[in-house]
Order: sequence, then C-alpha cells, then structure tokens
Amino acid sequence: MSVNFSEFAELGGLTTETTDPRYAEIDKMTVTELAAAMNEADTTVPGAVARALPQITSAIETAAERMKAGGRLIYVGAGTPGRLGVLDASECPPTYGTPPEQVFGIIAGGPNAIVSPSEGAEDDTDAAIAAIEAAAVGSLDTVVGITSSGRTPFVLSAIRRARERGALTVGLSCNAGSPLSEAAEHAIEVIVGPEVVSGSTRLKAGTAQKLVLNMFSTIVMVQLGKTYGNLMVDVKATNEKLRERAIRIMRTVTGARRNEAITALDRNDYNVKQAIVAFRLGLTPQEAMARLIESSGRLRVALGEQA
Repeated sequence: MSVNFSEFAELGGLTTETTDPRYAEIDKMTVTELAAAMNEADTTVPGAVARALPQITSAIETAAERMKAGGRLIYVGAGTPGRLGVLDASECPPTYGTPPEQVFGIIAGGPNAIVSPSEGAEDDTDAAIAAIEAAAVGSLDTVVGITSSGRTPFVLSAIRRARERGALTVGLSCNAGSPLSEAAEHAIEVIVGPEVVSGSTRLKAGTAQKLVLNMFSTIVMVQLGKTYGNLMVDVKATNEKLRERAIRIMRTVTGARRNEAITALDRNDYNVKQAIVAFRLGLTPQEAMARLIESSGRLRVALGEQA
C-alpha cells in the first residue's frame, strides 16, 4: 500500500514538533535547573488529560460493552507509543488474570522493535494491514491507535483496516484535527504542547499516552468485574509478593485469619475469587466456581451483594 505523504507533510506545524522558547538554552542549564524545568513541564500533562476526559470516557464506555460480549482490546503503535501499548497490555494478565490474547499490542517492526529501534517500520503500511489481518480483528474488538503526531502511516493504516473489518477504532494522539482523529470512530486528543526537547514525544506526549492507557485498561477491567472495590481479586499469584497480596485480599474481604486465608487459597489453587466465595458461603471449590460463572465472574454478585 502506498503512503499518501500529503497527510504527513508540514510536520513542523504540529504542536508536538514546535519549539518552546523557554527551553531554547537547556544545554546551558545546570542539572538542578533542567530537572526543575522538566518537572514543571510534566505538571501540565494531567490537565491536558483532564480536558480530554469526555473523549476518553466515551471511548472506554463503548469498548467495555464490546469486551463484555467477548471482544479484545488491541493497541497499535510505532516507536514509543507502540512500546507503551505493549507495556499496558502486558500488565493485564498478572494484574487482572486476563488471557494474553484478550489484551495485546501490535508494534511496527514486530517484537524486536520493543527493545531495538525500528524507525523505518512506522512507514510500512502493508505490514500494518497484515498485522490486523493476522489478528483476525472483528466486530467485537477495540483497536486503539497510538501516535503523538496523529499521522504515523503504520497506525493510520491499521486503524483504517480495523474499521473496515467492523472493529471499534480509537485514535489517541497529541495534536488536534489529525488524520488519525478523522480515521477513528473515537478521537482522543491530549494536547500537551511543545516538548522540552523539541519533537521528543517520549516526554510529555508519552506521559500523557501512558496516563490514558492506564485509564483505558483499568476502567475496562473494573467494568468487566475484575476488581472488588479497589482490590485486584483476579490477581495471578505467580510469585511470593503476589501470593502475599492474595492472602491480604482474602483476609480483607472475608475477615479470615491468616492461616484460614492460606488454607482456603490452597484449596482453591490460589484462585482468589473462588476462595472468597467458597469461604464466605461455605461452598466447595466446584460450587464456588459454578456460582462465579453464573455471576459472569463478578464477585460482588456471586456473594449476593448489591452490585
């Protein structure tokens, strides 16, 4: 697929590419001065995210409904935005017990690009289309394109193909009125302004994208019943720290003594939700799991509490 370079012209006019005169002589600053300047710049990011909350909320609400019906959450990006998408996706299985295929990232250049720069890959529109096809993206899926400029060819092509296949498409960028916003059904524009180092969008833009992705995956998972209150009751206890977390969650929800919590978790293969239901309701592991299935995995409902 050929690239329409007219979409990507005049990059110097983008907010994320402009130069802020306040930082014109950062090479003359002391470490203390530069650290303070960067910290001051970073404090503006949450405000930019707050201004985009209506866009963020609308996208998450729609995505959650599709995921409740069995859909997937797929991030697509190149360079830093691609790595942020992969990072957010990779944290879902240990935190929320999701299967790896439920939330995942597609990065231009493939897995090697996570650790090794592959800048030319962001122009490979054919690879983007192939990645969407290989993922068998469908009507229940949500595909989030992430690019600071809003013009990255790989991301644009992926979003357009995903939309053709019926997926919900979301465009997350840091410039207003970008081609990505036009291509996606839901446009999220977090305008953070010029960077301390001009054009280095791994700074404020990257921070903004990380904040939005944190919201996206976290809120979707809460909507899917992956928490009880603010407790991650679907945590996978795969190491000592997480086993201790499982014990604390068990004790917090049930009031069990430590030895009782450990015994209940052992009996339920450290499935925290199942152990809580079994302990609170006096059920066998099999009965507790059946009750959770009937409740679509929502612990509060399985316990007979008001949702």
